[in-house]
Amino acid sequence: MILKGRAWKFGSDIDTDAIIPARYLNTSDPAELAKHCMEDADKDFIKKVKKGDIIVADKNFGCGSSREHAPISIKACGVSCVIAKSFARIFYRNAFNIGLPILESPEASEKISQGDEIEVDVVKGIIRNITKKEEYMVSPIPPFMQELINAGGLMEWVKKRAKV
Repeated sequence: MILKGRAWKFGSDIDTDAIIPARYLNTSDPAELAKHCMEDADKDFIKKVKKGDIIVADKNFGCGSSREHAPISIKACGVSCVIAKSFARIFYRNAFNIGLPILESPEASEKISQGDEIEVDVVKGIIRNITKKEEYMVSPIPPFMQELINAGGLMEWVKKRAKV
């Protein structure tokens, strides 16, 4: 799976409340959540982000509460994946559960700049910065986690398996 998009940079400790503010948790509708994605970190993010774009962050992305709304809002607004130095463990699991690819890469996090064109090969574990003509190697997403992503998340994966 190859993902391509423009990089949107965020710092350390971006918590789930910055990703999707609690004031919008009265819905679980992905389209509605998408309208407010990253609103408290960058009020204009949703106006600028394009389908396929990539969030790049520093350490501890997705810390805070365990709400699945955070990765749902990211995926629903069109972001194809998130790259960070590190992720909060519950966000890490929730992201795969809803089918959002995430990759840990301190090197990519440091070297990618806002607006860089990025290409990610999640199978081979290669992040290419097209703008800077650089490559960053990461651990590929394990096969089972790739199955979850390809299925659209854990629930869709289970539904497909139940039909077999």
